[in-house]
Amino acid sequence: MSRGKRIYALDTNVLLHDPTALFRFEEHDVFIPMKVLEELDEKKNGSSELARNARQASRFFNELIEGAGRNGIKGGLPLRNPGGVSLGRSDARGKLWFQSTSGNGHGSPDNQILGAVLALREAQPDTPVVLVSKDINLRIKAGIQNLPAEDYENDRALDDFALLFAGHAELPENFWPSHPELRSWAERGRTYYELTPHKHEQWYPQQCLYLPGENSVELRVLSMHEGQARLVLLDDHSHSNHAVWGISARNREQNFALNVLMDPEVDFVTLLGTAGTGKTLLALAAGLAQVMDQQRYREIIMTRATVSVGDDIGFLPGTEEEKMTPWMGALTDNLEVLTNPEEGGSWGRAATNDLITSRVKVRSLSFMRGRTFLNRYLILDEAQNLTPKQMKTLVTRAGPGTKIVALGNVEQIDTPYLTETNSGLTYAVDRFKAWQHSAHITLRRGERSRLADFASEAL
Repeated sequence: MSRGKRIYALDTNVLLHDPTALFRFEEHDVFIPMKVLEELDEKKNGSSELARNARQASRFFNELIEGAGRNGIKGGLPLRNPGGVSLGRSDARGKLWFQSTSGNGHGSPDNQILGAVLALREAQPDTPVVLVSKDINLRIKAGIQNLPAEDYENDRALDDFALLFAGHAELPENFWPSHPELRSWAERGRTYYELTPHKHEQWYPQQCLYLPGENSVELRVLSMHEGQARLVLLDDHSHSNHAVWGISARNREQNFALNVLMDPEVDFVTLLGTAGTGKTLLALAAGLAQVMDQQRYREIIMTRATVSVGDDIGFLPGTEEEKMTPWMGALTDNLEVLTNPEEGGSWGRAATNDLITSRVKVRSLSFMRGRTFLNRYLILDEAQNLTPKQMKTLVTRAGPGTKIVALGNVEQIDTPYLTETNSGLTYAVDRFKAWQHSAHITLRRGERSRLADFASEAL
């Protein structure tokens, strides 16, 4: 192995999390212990995301071996970027090495992997060896042996979650006087503004802006073009006259959310917030208004990542929709609020429920691959439990006229090895923030009840 490089030894969970990790270490070499190949072989069967990733990693190994010829393994396989795979700025120039000796390490798979990496360090004393694993306990074991160990962080959307785009910003008190060049006009009942943003005013399309105080105003950035920003005055959905399917905004962020949810020019909306901020209720209310009243979309499709908080309840009977019913408590609870007409009695409520149920479909994420949704309003609940790859798989299902609304709370991630910074929801917010037809709103204030608000702060 050539000097001046580091050797990164990969744990199985890194390849199961991201098979392209092989090609993301630039000029450095990559080492694969024999136990990792065995564990990939054990995980390759099935239709789960882990199984697909295990098979993809094995295919990458096979392509590299075939490209190097029979005698290439002992001399190290050149890590060429695979065709058709987007790796961003990464450009693999190192080599791939496999463990060629056996019997290193005893007991658990983690101990066997650790033993193989320690043996590699002894065999290559002049080259720094680093273990890369998403398993905290294995990294602790490596630290006890004075072996450098790191988490795999190449797929992190942000270095710090606090830097995530909030989707709204407060304007300074002198905003109007500081823009004497501002031009305003009214068109089709809406008020528009055009101005030249200052250097510190780094806005994105569909970002919401507000000026607090007595002369409060709420605006949305429609476009940023050639140094000019076009803004529009937001509708006030906090007033009962502008309620959406009977739901009024209870705070500023909810008003922002309803404005972007009701705008047909916004194809992708992400709502981030803790429990009780109204994400699902707002998304459903906007969906029902546009499906039932405006007939902009044909139906609402609701789906979510089925990750248990407690013990798994096992297999569920029935059709796809019936199997998803236990996971859709949030849908049921919010539909009760939205389908409770004050007039008409029990018969009127039953008729409304039947009508809405026919236009709201529940689907499983497991069967999304290969589908195309036309003129649908798709709500993705619990999106924080998706990997970036799963998020891409879902968003690319959208056909003409479809709107996707992704909801989530990154404080409640239940998927192993996912964190606030590499969740698919965080990834989508960061990658879509500059696109003209997407919007993001962070909901901060809980509106469920005083008990829920206190519990979210105190517990």
